[in-house]
Amino acid sequence: MNRVVHPIEEESYRRLRARLDTSHLPPLTRAVVERVIHSAADLEYADDLVADEADLAAAHAALHAGAPVVVDVEMVAAGITRRATVCRLRDAESRPGLTRSAHAIRLAHEQVGPGALWVIGNAPTALEELLTLDAAPALVIGLPVGFVGAAESKAALRASGLPAVSNVSEKGGSAVAAAALNALLYHPTSEETP
Repeated sequence: MNRVVHPIEEESYRRLRARLDTSHLPPLTRAVVERVIHSAADLEYADDLVADEADLAAAHAALHAGAPVVVDVEMVAAGITRRATVCRLRDAESRPGLTRSAHAIRLAHEQVGPGALWVIGNAPTALEELLTLDAAPALVIGLPVGFVGAAESKAALRASGLPAVSNVSEKGGSAVAAAALNALLYHPTSEETP
């Protein structure tokens, strides 16, 4: 992907790296950690994020091969600037025992099937619903935010064995979820590296 990096972003990364040494991290993990930190100006994500380099490599390949990207809310979609996404929240309805966010995940799953990258940055119930489906994801970026259910839903994601990026604490949100996906999107493929 040919992407021109603005000088402000270059300076931001220079300052980030002056405050935090990420050079020991594998390439895709480093890209995700740095982009998430950059999006939130929160160095604590370095110790809070959980990711596996092999999972990220497989997801990177799937993403660049055209796998669909599903998001839980339009704010996440707005942060993913160079790729079309699927968001079914506008079509979803809440019901007793089912939040609107969870219903949107069901609708999206029906639309895209297996092999998608799922980016959840808002609703813990969206992540919880995804874990009940046989989604066979390429990756789940599970970074919902909040004091009710966020940390628990991310712990359930990690326990599920699905390929994932998550964090341990309650923090998260649309910006950091989109940033994690963008890190994979912006990272060069083997065809793009000299």
